[in-house]
Amino acid sequence: MKLRYFYPLIGFVVQTMVAAYCFVIPKSCIAGVNALTIGFAVTVAGACLTYYLGIRAVLRPPHT
Repeated sequence: MKLRYFYPLIGFVVQTMVAAYCFVIPKSCIAGVNALTIGFAVTVAGACLTYYLGIRAVLRPPHT
């Protein structure tokens, strides 16, 4: 796998985490470390895992 395959994922994760944890969550009623903020981080991690598995599936040679 090449690093360039992950550029879209890196862009998604960085902007999502910066927007959420620097601007949105601190100014909301769920500020701090709690089940909602941890759940959000796990959701982003799940998106990363899904992206990785999708790239791996596409790059896998076909079964013959």
